[in-house]
Amino acid sequence: MTGATGMRVVAIADADSFVKWAASLLGSVPGVRPHLLLVRTPLTASVEQQRTALDGTTLGPDDVTRIAFAEAAGWLAGQRPDVVLLAGRGPFVRLMGRVIDTLEHRPVTVSGLPGMAIPAQRGALDYRRHADLMVVHSHREVRAFEELGRRIGVRTPVALATLPFARRRQRMRRPERMRVDAAGGRGGIAVAERPAESAPARKPATDIVFAAQALVPVAKDERAEIAATLVRAAEADPSRRVVVKLRSRPGESETHLEREPYAGLLPSRLPQNMVFSYDSMSAVLETAAGLVTVSSTAAIEATALGVPVIALDSFGVSKSLLNTVFVGSGLLGGRSEVVAGRFRHPHPDWLRDNYFHAEAESTWWERVEQLVALRRSGALPDRRVPAPRGGALHEAWHRASVLGAEDRTLRGSVALAVGVPVTRAMAAVRSRRAPADGGTWADASTDYTLEPNPFDDSIRR
Repeated sequence: MTGATGMRVVAIADADSFVKWAASLLGSVPGVRPHLLLVRTPLTASVEQQRTALDGTTLGPDDVTRIAFAEAAGWLAGQRPDVVLLAGRGPFVRLMGRVIDTLEHRPVTVSGLPGMAIPAQRGALDYRRHADLMVVHSHREVRAFEELGRRIGVRTPVALATLPFARRRQRMRRPERMRVDAAGGRGGIAVAERPAESAPARKPATDIVFAAQALVPVAKDERAEIAATLVRAAEADPSRRVVVKLRSRPGESETHLEREPYAGLLPSRLPQNMVFSYDSMSAVLETAAGLVTVSSTAAIEATALGVPVIALDSFGVSKSLLNTVFVGSGLLGGRSEVVAGRFRHPHPDWLRDNYFHAEAESTWWERVEQLVALRRSGALPDRRVPAPRGGALHEAWHRASVLGAEDRTLRGSVALAVGVPVTRAMAAVRSRRAPADGGTWADASTDYTLEPNPFDDSIRR
């Protein structure tokens, strides 16, 4: 984990999407070989999820250490990293921030979000307010989080990085040219030209890939409509595969809680050309002619590979669907267009403000190096996690709610017994106080929200 300028760099993560993001983000820094510390929580990526998340990055199994929370402080004290990237959901970041506060050799702490972050959510920033730097991935996100910070009084510095999955590149196994299928008409589905006879045989790029999401849409009937659309797409053209890309196998956890998995909404007898995949998104996109999603960051990854996209707007375009980022992109489309294979590429004017800025504009690592120099000189003030308002019992509740069964303390058990009904009651009160018009979640004129998010997505599983 010693890299450029002699810095020691560690990413601390648990859930699969944060493992992928952390490994890809730090792996993109020249001269730095980071180490990944996986802390055991109910969300921690399985070994298979870890393998998938590290696929295509510079990190391998030897660059990963799995550890219990109780061992984290001792491990970090022994390693003395100069930089720690806190990569997890907000409560996890805050919990690990308290561990950082106990270290004699205090590293520079960096945090961020593993994909598209429009709208900028109050909780996302508030939980990370103690970090020395927060990384975002577009000019639009920089503006949104800076404005949100001004609104709620949080002054966490924000820096721009290139989303690791948005670097323009050729498909790993696709030297062949692309054309537009005339049968699809204008804006038709992109398929691969036949390679030269001397080229090694490769699977043609004809798949339709669906990037499933746990949070959106949330309603079972809407998710069932998407499932039915995918079946119709498979039946409409048996020569192409429809690939349902899932993040977790049965028994595995993922970053967000999926209450209505697509595997349970699809018929037991699928069309022969319809399959599930647990491979990495980069591997699945190798043979994709088009990608379907509601609001997954996979749309950006596909665009970087030249794969056309449909961002479903069949259930509307709103902050609660996390798809307002696609307004003006030209990617929004309905279910009938999925079946017909009418995928599209984004408008050029949308790209620079949304994840495809020039590489030179990504200055986050320069900011990190400056912060490390300040920390070494003693000129960087500590940004400590605020003490819990409810004292030791509140702190124990927070720790137990993040760690689940990994927290074996008596105080944690007592805190959960007391805290769970209290937090449910508080949530009920907040829901009654919620603005009748939806507040900033319903305000299409901004890219941030002030109210708690509307998703029932507890980290306790």
